[in-house]
Amino acid sequence: MKGQGSCERSEPTVIHIDMDAFFAAVEQQAHPELRGKPVIVCGDPDGRAVVSTASYEARAFGVRSAMPVKEAKRLCPHGVFLSSRLSDYGAVSRRLLEVYRRYTPVVEPFSIDEAFLDVAGCERLHGDAVAIARKIKEDILRGFGLTCSVGIAPNKFLAKMASDMQKPDGLTVIRADDVSRVIWPLPVGKLYGVGERTAEALASMGITTAGALAKAPVDMLVARFGVMGRVLHDVANGIDDSAVDPAVWDRPKSLGREITLVEDSSDEDVLTRHLLSLSEQVARRLRKHNLVARTVTLRLRYSDFTTLTRSRTLDEFTCYDEDVYRASAELLRANWTRSRKVRLIGVTASGLAPSHDYTCQLALFGGHAAQERRRNLASALDKVRDRFGEGAITRASLIDTGEAAGGGCEREGEGERARG
Repeated sequence: MKGQGSCERSEPTVIHIDMDAFFAAVEQQAHPELRGKPVIVCGDPDGRAVVSTASYEARAFGVRSAMPVKEAKRLCPHGVFLSSRLSDYGAVSRRLLEVYRRYTPVVEPFSIDEAFLDVAGCERLHGDAVAIARKIKEDILRGFGLTCSVGIAPNKFLAKMASDMQKPDGLTVIRADDVSRVIWPLPVGKLYGVGERTAEALASMGITTAGALAKAPVDMLVARFGVMGRVLHDVANGIDDSAVDPAVWDRPKSLGREITLVEDSSDEDVLTRHLLSLSEQVARRLRKHNLVARTVTLRLRYSDFTTLTRSRTLDEFTCYDEDVYRASAELLRANWTRSRKVRLIGVTASGLAPSHDYTCQLALFGGHAAQERRRNLASALDKVRDRFGEGAITRASLIDTGEAAGGGCEREGEGERARG
């Protein structure tokens, strides 16, 4: 069975499942004494980490994902702050995928707590999409003690929008003829895949609602945003031809590069130049795999072999050198203890998705012309390096570190692949 796009059918057979406050809910299920309490899961409760997930009890106090832990403690001082246990959450996630596959083989994991299902052709065995969604919700509650919010629609975009409309423990159906009633009144920033910068650019054109975007002339949008203009127009009209893709299992979950320095260093200029080189290599690998990333992670190992890992989620998906470098450099400035020498430095891109997917379109920087220049420059540099080698073109700022000549022991990493 193969996933289908919206052009091939109008029946709501695509299901998006989004686990409710997943990390916190898993902790509450594992520790019954935490149920009903504000639980905040984060990287390091005593450090400069950010909130990974907040239970709905904590959200009532204004605690949100990606909020600094310090701010979360101010808003909810009586909250229970826990270090994340990603391996345990991943184990639960894999078991949830097994539940979904009881009903359809066309399952696309979207993140550790989200998945798309295409149930077209499964009606005789399990009923329609609504019946299947209800059975899955029952299986999850009975088998895991967890709840999820479900969206059902003719395509992935609308299903994703629907799952967010009734949280927690909701079930929402959006049909093709519901778009004008349900989607058009929304602010453009509420459309999945439309980031803050894109929304600002649209607002500068007088387009503030999904309905206004849907009715805007396509030629005008293309003139302003290039190919993204047509994508934005399609999104506002609820059009999405991307298939539910089980082959996502064969894609890496992260791509990274790291280097062990010839000499341990506490020189910020040296470290940032290494970051620039590593960021270029990571972004190049993203483009080579036709992927974009939403999260950048910095890894530092000090002279005493203690290791620090910090991550930042970007406003937009990207595969460009400067975006990866900017995020990693900001992480370095915010988290590196300058009195300590560094022996290893690494950059990893994660939160990966296909670059052709409308939900993962690259950010709009200064309009169509700037976007085209950026893409063309990256493509030209990639072609030169493909033909003549990685060292064929080198930034002047990298020469002093010897990075272009391999000034250290480099390693590349491909993150764990999701396996069924």
